[in-house]
Amino acid sequence: MRDLTIRLENRPGALAEMGEALGSAGVSVEGGDAFVFGGAGIAHFLFEDGTAARKALEEKGIEVLADREVLVQRLNQDRPGQLGKISRLMAEAGVNIEVIYSDHQNQLILVVDDLENGRAVSDAWKNQPAK
Repeated sequence: MRDLTIRLENRPGALAEMGEALGSAGVSVEGGDAFVFGGAGIAHFLFEDGTAARKALEEKGIEVLADREVLVQRLNQDRPGQLGKISRLMAEAGVNIEVIYSDHQNQLILVVDDLENGRAVSDAWKNQPAK
């Protein structure tokens, strides 16, 4: 799975145009978020095929700022504190979580600055008994 960082114009219809460009190319959005900060629209969206998504967006003049592999994690939603626990483990491993959101399957999507160490933490989390 790939997270694309996308610059969107801060105006009505910009998100619609992005969605239409992806839809016309047969590319499905698997999760993500979009927000306005400092007057600029920034989006992070998750794709199975980042290359196809990037191509569809760029063909419509939509700027892709970054294309990054993500960590996908399932938290036990019945146990409070899960986000704090996994975030603490990442921090202790020296991994900075730069972007976090959920996908359409209620999985946590993490974009981190150190994929190798982040993957080690994520894999260890997945292999532990219920937390």
